[in-house]
Amino acid sequence: MDGIEHEIGKWDLLIAHPPCTYTSNAGAKHLFRDHKLNLERYYKGLCGKALFQTILMADCDRIVVENPIPSKIFDFPEPSQVIQPYEYGHPVSKKTLLWEKGVEPLRPTNEVEPKANCHEAGTWFMKGGNDRQRNRAKTFPGIAKAMAEQWG
Repeated sequence: MDGIEHEIGKWDLLIAHPPCTYTSNAGAKHLFRDHKLNLERYYKGLCGKALFQTILMADCDRIVVENPIPSKIFDFPEPSQVIQPYEYGHPVSKKTLLWEKGVEPLRPTNEVEPKANCHEAGTWFMKGGNDRQRNRAKTFPGIAKAMAEQWG
């Protein structure tokens, strides 16, 4: 960030949230146009999968990759854990997948009753406009806190 190369040694923990715009099941409807595979979008999805796999193979003993449900066409490996925001204090359901290496499964910290799911109209997930994609991609603070406390 400062333009200077810094030697940091080997990481002891890597928690990654790679972009999922082209790999997510939510975007799968854009993979086909007029019953034909959208090759540009498919290529971008393959690049996203390559980044995902590169992270999983990093030289680090403890790795966690967080992403939503991927489109089946990209043949992602099975996740090691499925979590929900309502297990961490947010009254919303939205499946979040974790691929974990060298860490214990994330334990729920504050289970609450889900009052909405991420596809319901009127939720912050479904608000339109320029920020919709950014809002949907955010990690819930309760999940991030649990990750920091349990793995950090």
